[in-house]
Amino acid sequence: MSFIENLPFLSVVLFLFAAVVCSVLKPKAARIFTTAVEAVVIAFSVATLLYTRGTGTFFRYNMGHFDAPWSNQLRAGVLDALAAFTFSSVLLLSHIGGIRYAKIDIEPKKQNSYCTLLNLIGAALMALSYTNDLFTGYVFLEILTLSSCGILVIRRQGRTTLSAARYMVINLLGSGLFLLGVSLFYGTTGHLLMEYIKTGVETLDATGEYQIPLTVTIGLVSSGLAIKAGLFPFHTWMPDTYGTATPTSSAVLSGIVSKGYIFLLIKIMYRVAGTGTVAMTAARHILYVFGMAGIIMGSFWAIKSKYLNRMIAYSSAAQIGYIFVGIGLGGEAGFRAAMFQLIAHAFTKPLLFLAGARLSESSGDSLLFSDLQGAAHRNRAAGAAFAVGAFSMVGIPTLAGFSTKLYFAVAAIEHGTLVDFATLGVLAVSTLLNALYFMRTVIRIYTPSPAPTPLPTFEPSPDKSDPGLVCAVGFAAGILFLGLFPGTVSSLIISGLSMFG
Repeated sequence: MSFIENLPFLSVVLFLFAAVVCSVLKPKAARIFTTAVEAVVIAFSVATLLYTRGTGTFFRYNMGHFDAPWSNQLRAGVLDALAAFTFSSVLLLSHIGGIRYAKIDIEPKKQNSYCTLLNLIGAALMALSYTNDLFTGYVFLEILTLSSCGILVIRRQGRTTLSAARYMVINLLGSGLFLLGVSLFYGTTGHLLMEYIKTGVETLDATGEYQIPLTVTIGLVSSGLAIKAGLFPFHTWMPDTYGTATPTSSAVLSGIVSKGYIFLLIKIMYRVAGTGTVAMTAARHILYVFGMAGIIMGSFWAIKSKYLNRMIAYSSAAQIGYIFVGIGLGGEAGFRAAMFQLIAHAFTKPLLFLAGARLSESSGDSLLFSDLQGAAHRNRAAGAAFAVGAFSMVGIPTLAGFSTKLYFAVAAIEHGTLVDFATLGVLAVSTLLNALYFMRTVIRIYTPSPAPTPLPTFEPSPDKSDPGLVCAVGFAAGILFLGLFPGTVSSLIISGLSMFG
């Protein structure tokens, strides 16, 4: 076994080890140690990606001395490593970019606990990226849920406790449905490893047995993960959750936590149920319809929002809808569009939340649009960062959002039915709505304030250690790369999907 084949397992274990260590470190040491671990895991993900891309195949890692079908198993291919790289990179940039706010929003004695929770989130996302069995997937699904609630409630201010409770209730509903689906998969096939379940499902599908239980099982798993990801109409927790959390938490939750659930769903559709079996059920069509509704309704509520953070949160509901539309379209083109949107949104939304926090800070800590007028002049770096994220969401060429919409248009046209007209129509309407509320916001923050007296200018952090600009450059670089070189990422996605099958 090559040493690189140990890296997926080491990525999970390293985050778990860091979670334990941070629980006894002082806040500054915990932050430094967490940052170092996140950087190491990024390097592990890159090495795994290059290795699987170079060999053209995937590899498995058995956790323990037992071989399949009794082992808990990790499996790494191009797409798994690409997802791990995306999650670990966004986690690092979000953590560093929001450190100054974490120091303010979180009590000093709890700041090391916050790092512990971030490491648990990292471990869960690495496990969901690489897992090859549903039991491990469910365990780390719950770790991800509980840790996400922790980074919400740790900020004891305003509606955070209520928001965390609502988030927990919705997520536990999704977890319950997912667990029922896993139990039914085990009951009908006798296995928990993904490939073995798929073999059993294909056998049952060929003989015509258990068709109704299989349909129910796929529906339960899809519904559970869609609810946890915030698909319309189960998105109502987003405005309060993202709006009351400290900026790092908002960036992590919106950028990668919801994407971890979706990536697991894509993996299950390919490696557990099989895309052919899924296509014969109503699950894919239901996800498509709710995704379409989420795109429109999320944009509509974003337009009505009077607060910047709530507008960005409702925009997330619309962007999650895009991903599920791609899954609903199916086929290689549909899943490619869904994965590209997953990656593009993972880099864009944290940039908007972190830049929005700095714009608010330069406007008397207000998130009201009326108070944000001229904020980009008071903090030029935050204004430029927000503009890049906003232009990407609208779909300006050379940015990630444009490439995403192009791939969705291609997937709709390749579908070859009336669905393509509906999808293209919603894409056009959504683009106009995105332009309405994002461009309106950019114009407002760049419009000089009419106040008769000069507004306070942005002051750097007292400790002069705010690395927000560096992180904004990192996010912006990712957005530009996805917009300028979409073919590079697209080829990785296609290669990874072929390994999934």
